[in-house]
Amino acid sequence: MRITWKKISIASIAAVVVLAAAAFAFSQRPDGPPRPGPFGGGFRGGPGGPGGPRGFGLFGPMGRDLNLTDDQKAQIKKIQDSFHEGDKALFDQLRTLHQNEADPFSGAFDEAAVRSAAEARAKVQIELEVSHAKMMSQIASVLTADQKAELAAKRAEFQKQGPPPPPDQP
Repeated sequence: MRITWKKISIASIAAVVVLAAAAFAFSQRPDGPPRPGPFGGGFRGGPGGPGGPRGFGLFGPMGRDLNLTDDQKAQIKKIQDSFHEGDKALFDQLRTLHQNEADPFSGAFDEAAVRSAAEARAKVQIELEVSHAKMMSQIASVLTADQKAELAAKRAEFQKQGPPPPPDQP
């Protein structure tokens, strides 16, 4: 069997393609594609963010040991779902504001426009935080005194740990 330059070239190209595909596969997030949201992951208290209906909140690490009854879980889920639906318009508004931002590399800098856009986003963020606080207040009314005490202890322990490390940069 004779090895020709043509065979070597084809094998080299195939190896490069396989290596590129492997590098791309390993560079992806371990939990799949980004979740929907203005930044791909949601906000604090919003869908996909800490305190939101997915992953954290009272069904995740903070509430794992609260021994919630099935009725409490159903009530909390109903509260979270209602706020999720109500906040959807705010998240859509925030997403639109981010999508309509002027590209800072596209031309002259307009400080007034940047300030105005930042203020508009801040107002929406404030509404989202108020909504999250209302939701947590309603959820608290579902918990027993012992569960509230346990949750307060867990929150204090969690805060001692400090902020999470910054996410990996792409």
